[in-house]
Amino acid sequence: MGKGVVIVTGSCGRIGTSVVRRLDPKYRLIGFELKQRACATAHEEFVCVDLTSDESVSKAFAHIRSKYGRKIASVIHLAAYYSFDQKHSPLYNAVTVKGTERLLLALKEFEVEQFIFSSTQLVYAPGEMGRPIEEESPVAPRWDYPLSKVETEKVIHQLRGKIKTVILRIAGIYDDLCHSIPISHQIQRIYENRIESRLFSGNIHHGAPFLHREDLLDAMEMALDQRKSLPDELILLLGEPKTLSYDTLQRTISRLICGSEFTTWRIPKGIAKLGSALQGMIPCIQKPFIKPWMIDLADDHYELNISRAHKKLGWEPKRSLEKTLPLMIEALKRDPKTWYETNQLPYGK
Repeated sequence: MGKGVVIVTGSCGRIGTSVVRRLDPKYRLIGFELKQRACATAHEEFVCVDLTSDESVSKAFAHIRSKYGRKIASVIHLAAYYSFDQKHSPLYNAVTVKGTERLLLALKEFEVEQFIFSSTQLVYAPGEMGRPIEEESPVAPRWDYPLSKVETEKVIHQLRGKIKTVILRIAGIYDDLCHSIPISHQIQRIYENRIESRLFSGNIHHGAPFLHREDLLDAMEMALDQRKSLPDELILLLGEPKTLSYDTLQRTISRLICGSEFTTWRIPKGIAKLGSALQGMIPCIQKPFIKPWMIDLADDHYELNISRAHKKLGWEPKRSLEKTLPLMIEALKRDPKTWYETNQLPYGK
Protein backbone atom coordinates (compact mmCIF):
# COMPACT_ATOMS: atom_id res chain seq x y z
CA MET A 1 0.00 0.00 0.00
CA GLY A 2 2.97 2.32 0.53
CA LYS A 3 1.63 4.61 3.22
CA GLY A 4 1.66 3.47 6.82
CA VAL A 5 -1.74 2.91 8.42
CA VAL A 6 -2.49 5.28 11.32
CA ILE A 7 -5.58 4.91 13.50
CA VAL A 8 -6.78 8.05 15.30
CA THR A 9 -9.32 7.47 18.07
CA GLY A 10 -11.56 10.39 18.92
CA SER A 11 -11.02 11.55 15.35
CA CYS A 12 -13.97 13.93 15.17
CA GLY A 13 -12.93 15.92 18.23
CA ARG A 14 -11.21 19.27 17.83
CA ILE A 15 -7.75 17.79 18.29
CA GLY A 16 -8.54 14.55 16.46
CA THR A 17 -9.79 16.39 13.39
CA SER A 18 -6.66 18.53 13.41
CA VAL A 19 -4.43 15.46 13.73
CA VAL A 20 -6.09 13.82 10.72
CA ARG A 21 -5.70 16.96 8.61
CA ARG A 22 -2.08 17.38 9.66
CA LEU A 23 -1.09 13.82 8.76
CA ASP A 24 -2.94 13.73 5.43
CA PRO A 25 -1.76 12.60 2.90
CA LYS A 26 1.48 11.36 4.46
CA TYR A 27 -0.26 8.38 6.11
CA ARG A 28 -3.32 6.20 5.43
CA LEU A 29 -5.67 7.51 8.08
CA ILE A 30 -8.49 5.67 9.81
CA GLY A 31 -10.68 7.59 12.23
CA PHE A 32 -12.30 5.77 15.15
CA GLU A 33 -15.26 7.68 16.58
CA LEU A 34 -18.48 6.87 18.38
CA LYS A 35 -20.81 8.90 16.17
CA GLN A 36 -20.96 9.07 12.38
CA ARG A 37 -19.70 12.28 10.83
CA ALA A 38 -18.11 13.58 7.67
CA CYS A 39 -14.46 12.68 7.28
CA ALA A 40 -11.92 15.42 7.95
CA THR A 41 -10.13 14.72 4.66
CA ALA A 42 -10.87 12.87 1.45
CA HIS A 43 -8.22 10.27 2.35
CA GLU A 44 -9.52 9.41 5.82
CA GLU A 45 -11.76 6.41 6.40
CA PHE A 46 -14.27 6.72 9.21
CA VAL A 47 -15.04 3.66 11.35
CA CYS A 48 -17.80 3.85 13.94
CA VAL A 49 -16.48 2.39 17.21
CA ASP A 50 -17.84 2.29 20.74
CA LEU A 51 -14.83 1.68 23.00
CA THR A 52 -17.11 0.54 25.82
CA SER A 53 -18.32 -2.42 23.73
CA ASP A 54 -16.30 -5.60 23.09
CA GLU A 55 -18.44 -6.37 20.05
CA SER A 56 -18.00 -2.91 18.52
CA VAL A 57 -14.22 -2.94 18.96
CA SER A 58 -14.00 -6.47 17.57
CA LYS A 59 -16.01 -5.55 14.46
CA ALA A 60 -13.90 -2.45 13.86
CA PHE A 61 -10.65 -4.39 13.90
CA ALA A 62 -12.08 -7.20 11.78
CA HIS A 63 -12.73 -4.53 9.17
CA ILE A 64 -9.20 -3.12 9.55
CA ARG A 65 -7.69 -6.58 9.16
CA SER A 66 -9.70 -7.44 6.06
CA LYS A 67 -9.04 -4.14 4.30
CA TYR A 68 -5.52 -3.16 5.42
CA GLY A 69 -3.91 -6.30 6.76
CA ARG A 70 -2.20 -6.69 10.13
CA LYS A 71 0.43 -3.93 9.94
CA ILE A 72 -0.31 -0.64 11.68
CA ALA A 73 2.24 2.15 11.86
CA SER A 74 0.68 3.91 14.83
CA VAL A 75 -2.43 4.30 16.94
CA ILE A 76 -2.93 7.87 18.19
CA HIS A 77 -5.31 7.41 21.09
CA LEU A 78 -7.24 10.60 21.89
CA ALA A 79 -10.66 9.21 22.80
CA ALA A 80 -11.47 9.69 26.49
CA TYR A 81 -14.15 10.95 28.85
CA TYR A 82 -13.76 14.52 30.11
CA SER A 83 -16.09 16.89 31.95
CA PHE A 84 -15.77 19.90 34.24
CA ASP A 85 -19.30 19.33 35.55
CA GLN A 86 -18.35 16.82 38.20
CA LYS A 87 -15.28 15.70 40.10
CA HIS A 88 -16.23 12.01 40.04
CA SER A 89 -17.89 9.92 37.33
CA PRO A 90 -17.92 6.19 36.50
CA LEU A 91 -17.50 7.16 32.82
CA TYR A 92 -13.84 7.95 33.40
CA ASN A 93 -13.19 4.29 34.13
CA ALA A 94 -15.70 2.90 31.61
CA VAL A 95 -14.53 4.99 28.65
CA THR A 96 -10.93 6.02 29.29
CA VAL A 97 -9.48 3.11 31.26
CA LYS A 98 -11.53 0.12 30.08
CA GLY A 99 -11.85 1.51 26.55
CA THR A 100 -8.07 1.63 26.24
CA GLU A 101 -7.83 -1.89 27.62
CA ARG A 102 -10.18 -3.15 24.88
CA LEU A 103 -8.19 -1.30 22.27
CA LEU A 104 -4.87 -2.82 23.34
CA LEU A 105 -6.28 -6.34 23.62
CA ALA A 106 -7.61 -6.07 20.06
CA LEU A 107 -4.24 -4.78 18.84
CA LYS A 108 -2.54 -8.01 19.98
CA GLU A 109 -3.71 -9.52 16.69
CA PHE A 110 -1.77 -6.89 14.71
CA GLU A 111 1.81 -5.81 14.09
CA VAL A 112 1.72 -2.34 15.63
CA GLU A 113 4.81 -0.16 15.61
CA GLN A 114 3.62 2.56 17.98
CA PHE A 115 0.89 3.59 20.40
CA ILE A 116 0.63 7.33 21.26
CA PHE A 117 -1.53 8.22 24.26
CA SER A 118 -2.71 11.72 25.14
CA SER A 119 -2.38 12.13 28.91
CA THR A 120 -2.29 15.33 30.96
CA GLN A 121 0.05 17.43 33.07
CA LEU A 122 -2.57 17.15 35.84
CA VAL A 123 -1.39 13.65 36.72
CA TYR A 124 1.35 15.35 38.74
CA ALA A 125 1.20 16.74 42.23
CA PRO A 126 1.14 20.55 42.08
CA GLY A 127 4.60 22.08 42.09
CA GLU A 128 6.29 25.16 43.44
CA MET A 129 7.07 28.44 41.73
CA GLY A 130 10.50 28.32 40.11
CA ARG A 131 10.74 24.50 40.34
CA PRO A 132 9.46 23.00 37.07
CA ILE A 133 7.85 19.56 37.06
CA GLU A 134 9.79 16.85 35.22
CA GLU A 135 8.64 13.51 33.85
CA GLU A 136 9.81 11.71 37.01
CA SER A 137 8.13 14.17 39.39
CA PRO A 138 5.59 12.71 41.88
CA VAL A 139 2.30 11.59 40.35
CA ALA A 140 -0.69 12.53 42.51
CA PRO A 141 -3.89 13.23 40.54
CA ARG A 142 -6.41 15.40 42.36
CA TRP A 143 -9.66 14.43 40.61
CA ASP A 144 -11.09 11.71 38.39
CA TYR A 145 -9.94 13.06 35.03
CA PRO A 146 -6.17 12.90 35.72
CA LEU A 147 -6.70 9.77 37.84
CA SER A 148 -8.22 8.03 34.81
CA LYS A 149 -5.14 9.00 32.79
CA VAL A 150 -2.81 7.54 35.43
CA GLU A 151 -4.80 4.29 35.52
CA THR A 152 -4.80 4.14 31.71
CA GLU A 153 -1.04 4.67 31.57
CA LYS A 154 -0.70 1.61 33.84
CA VAL A 155 -2.91 -0.42 31.49
CA ILE A 156 -0.77 0.63 28.52
CA HIS A 157 2.41 -0.44 30.30
CA GLN A 158 0.91 -3.82 31.21
CA LEU A 159 -0.66 -4.65 27.83
CA ARG A 160 1.60 -3.01 25.26
CA GLY A 161 3.55 -6.20 24.50
CA LYS A 162 6.10 -5.31 21.80
CA ILE A 163 4.36 -2.07 20.81
CA LYS A 164 6.44 1.04 21.35
CA THR A 165 4.51 3.57 23.44
CA VAL A 166 4.66 7.34 23.78
CA ILE A 167 2.79 8.91 26.68
CA LEU A 168 2.24 12.63 26.11
CA ARG A 169 1.47 14.50 29.33
CA ILE A 170 0.01 17.61 27.81
CA ALA A 171 -0.70 21.12 29.12
CA GLY A 172 -4.04 22.82 28.50
CA ILE A 173 -4.67 23.23 24.77
CA TYR A 174 -5.79 26.46 23.09
CA ASP A 175 -5.70 28.02 19.61
CA ASP A 176 -6.08 31.43 17.99
CA LEU A 177 -9.85 31.47 18.62
CA CYS A 178 -9.33 30.21 22.20
CA HIS A 179 -11.02 26.78 22.29
CA SER A 180 -9.90 26.44 25.91
CA ILE A 181 -12.70 26.04 28.43
CA PRO A 182 -10.90 27.71 31.38
CA ILE A 183 -9.56 30.61 29.30
CA SER A 184 -12.81 31.22 27.41
CA HIS A 185 -14.77 31.41 30.66
CA GLN A 186 -12.21 33.79 32.14
CA ILE A 187 -12.49 36.00 29.05
CA GLN A 188 -16.29 35.82 29.21
CA ARG A 189 -16.41 36.93 32.86
CA ILE A 190 -14.23 39.95 32.09
CA TYR A 191 -15.98 40.83 28.82
CA GLU A 192 -19.35 40.79 30.57
CA ASN A 193 -17.92 42.69 33.56
CA ARG A 194 -19.28 40.17 36.05
CA ILE A 195 -18.53 40.70 39.72
CA GLU A 196 -16.93 37.24 39.91
CA SER A 197 -14.41 38.33 37.27
CA ARG A 198 -12.69 40.34 40.02
CA LEU A 199 -12.75 37.59 42.66
CA PHE A 200 -10.51 34.55 43.11
CA SER A 201 -10.17 32.03 45.93
CA GLY A 202 -6.60 30.90 45.28
CA ASN A 203 -3.11 32.36 45.10
CA ILE A 204 -3.34 34.80 42.18
CA HIS A 205 0.38 34.38 41.50
CA HIS A 206 -0.03 30.68 40.74
CA GLY A 207 -1.08 29.23 37.40
CA ALA A 208 -0.78 26.36 34.92
CA PRO A 209 0.95 26.17 31.52
CA PHE A 210 -0.87 25.91 28.22
CA LEU A 211 0.05 24.76 24.71
CA HIS A 212 -1.08 25.92 21.29
CA ARG A 213 -2.84 23.20 19.31
CA GLU A 214 -0.41 23.56 16.39
CA ASP A 215 2.54 22.94 18.70
CA LEU A 216 0.84 19.79 19.98
CA LEU A 217 0.35 18.64 16.39
CA ASP A 218 4.03 19.27 15.70
CA ALA A 219 4.99 17.01 18.61
CA MET A 220 2.60 14.23 17.57
CA GLU A 221 3.81 14.31 13.98
CA MET A 222 7.44 14.22 15.11
CA ALA A 223 6.76 11.28 17.43
CA LEU A 224 5.05 9.41 14.60
CA ASP A 225 7.72 10.15 12.01
CA GLN A 226 10.53 9.16 14.41
CA ARG A 227 8.78 6.09 15.84
CA LYS A 228 11.46 3.61 14.78
CA SER A 229 14.21 5.45 16.67
CA LEU A 230 12.34 6.20 19.91
CA PRO A 231 12.65 4.11 23.10
CA ASP A 232 10.20 1.27 23.71
CA GLU A 233 8.43 3.33 26.39
CA LEU A 234 8.65 7.10 26.44
CA ILE A 235 6.93 9.73 28.60
CA LEU A 236 7.09 13.34 27.44
CA LEU A 237 5.87 16.57 28.99
CA LEU A 238 4.43 18.99 26.44
CA GLY A 239 3.69 22.59 27.33
CA GLU A 240 5.01 26.10 27.15
CA PRO A 241 8.04 26.79 29.34
CA LYS A 242 6.48 29.99 30.73
CA THR A 243 3.52 29.67 33.07
CA LEU A 244 1.26 32.74 33.18
CA SER A 245 -0.21 33.33 36.63
CA TYR A 246 -3.92 33.88 37.16
CA ASP A 247 -3.16 37.52 37.93
CA THR A 248 -1.17 37.94 34.71
CA LEU A 249 -4.04 36.47 32.70
CA GLN A 250 -6.54 38.74 34.47
CA ARG A 251 -4.50 41.86 33.83
CA THR A 252 -3.71 40.97 30.23
CA ILE A 253 -7.28 40.03 29.27
CA SER A 254 -8.83 43.05 31.01
CA ARG A 255 -6.31 45.41 29.39
CA LEU A 256 -7.05 43.96 25.95
CA ILE A 257 -10.82 44.12 26.43
CA CYS A 258 -11.34 47.18 28.63
CA GLY A 259 -8.18 49.22 28.14
CA SER A 260 -7.32 49.01 31.85
CA GLU A 261 -6.13 46.25 34.15
CA PHE A 262 -8.46 44.57 36.63
CA THR A 263 -7.46 44.21 40.24
CA THR A 264 -8.33 40.76 41.58
CA TRP A 265 -9.49 40.35 45.18
CA ARG A 266 -8.91 37.09 46.99
CA ILE A 267 -11.89 35.67 48.88
CA PRO A 268 -11.99 32.77 51.41
CA LYS A 269 -12.62 29.37 49.91
CA GLY A 270 -15.67 28.76 52.08
CA ILE A 271 -17.39 31.88 50.79
CA ALA A 272 -16.39 31.03 47.21
CA LYS A 273 -17.87 27.52 47.54
CA LEU A 274 -21.10 28.86 48.99
CA GLY A 275 -21.40 31.45 46.23
CA SER A 276 -20.76 28.88 43.51
CA ALA A 277 -23.28 26.45 44.99
CA LEU A 278 -25.98 29.11 45.34
CA GLN A 279 -25.39 30.44 41.83
CA GLY A 280 -25.74 26.91 40.47
CA MET A 281 -29.18 26.63 42.11
CA ILE A 282 -30.63 29.79 40.57
CA PRO A 283 -32.89 28.91 37.61
CA CYS A 284 -32.81 30.68 34.24
CA ILE A 285 -29.19 31.85 34.48
CA GLN A 286 -25.99 30.38 33.14
CA LYS A 287 -24.55 27.85 35.58
CA PRO A 288 -21.16 28.90 36.92
CA PHE A 289 -18.10 27.34 35.35
CA ILE A 290 -16.34 27.27 38.71
CA LYS A 291 -17.86 24.40 40.68
CA PRO A 292 -17.42 24.12 44.47
CA TRP A 293 -15.00 21.18 44.12
CA MET A 294 -12.73 23.19 41.82
CA ILE A 295 -12.13 25.78 44.52
CA ASP A 296 -10.00 23.30 46.47
CA LEU A 297 -7.63 23.25 43.46
CA ALA A 298 -7.36 27.04 43.13
CA ASP A 299 -3.92 27.22 44.77
CA ASP A 300 -2.37 24.55 42.53
CA HIS A 301 0.66 25.63 40.50
CA TYR A 302 2.37 23.95 37.56
CA GLU A 303 5.54 24.73 35.63
CA LEU A 304 7.00 22.25 33.14
CA ASN A 305 10.51 21.22 32.18
CA ILE A 306 10.13 20.25 28.50
CA SER A 307 13.80 19.49 27.83
CA ARG A 308 13.18 15.77 27.26
CA ALA A 309 10.80 16.47 24.38
CA HIS A 310 13.44 18.69 22.82
CA LYS A 311 16.13 16.04 23.31
CA LYS A 312 14.08 13.09 22.03
CA LEU A 313 12.06 14.74 19.27
CA GLY A 314 13.80 18.03 18.55
CA TRP A 315 10.52 19.70 19.60
CA GLU A 316 9.82 22.99 21.32
CA PRO A 317 6.81 25.33 21.19
CA LYS A 318 6.81 27.96 18.44
CA ARG A 319 3.86 29.89 19.86
CA SER A 320 2.85 31.23 23.26
CA LEU A 321 -0.35 32.02 25.12
CA GLU A 322 1.04 35.46 25.90
CA LYS A 323 1.28 36.32 22.19
CA THR A 324 -1.96 34.56 21.25
CA LEU A 325 -4.26 36.29 23.76
CA PRO A 326 -4.43 39.45 21.58
CA LEU A 327 -5.59 37.29 18.64
CA MET A 328 -8.33 35.75 20.78
CA ILE A 329 -9.56 39.15 21.96
CA GLU A 330 -9.40 40.61 18.44
CA ALA A 331 -11.66 37.78 17.25
CA LEU A 332 -14.03 38.38 20.17
CA LYS A 333 -14.31 42.12 19.47
CA ARG A 334 -14.68 41.58 15.72
CA ASP A 335 -17.61 39.21 16.04
CA PRO A 336 -18.69 38.50 19.64
CA LYS A 337 -21.60 36.21 18.72
CA THR A 338 -19.45 33.94 16.54
CA TRP A 339 -16.69 33.87 19.16
CA TYR A 340 -19.19 32.82 21.83
CA GLU A 341 -20.64 30.12 19.59
CA THR A 342 -17.16 28.89 18.65
CA ASN A 343 -16.34 28.50 22.34
CA GLN A 344 -19.76 27.02 23.18
CA LEU A 345 -20.80 29.88 25.43
CA PRO A 346 -24.33 31.33 25.63
CA TYR A 347 -24.41 34.71 23.94
CA GLY A 348 -26.59 37.36 25.51
CA LYS A 349 -24.71 40.63 25.23
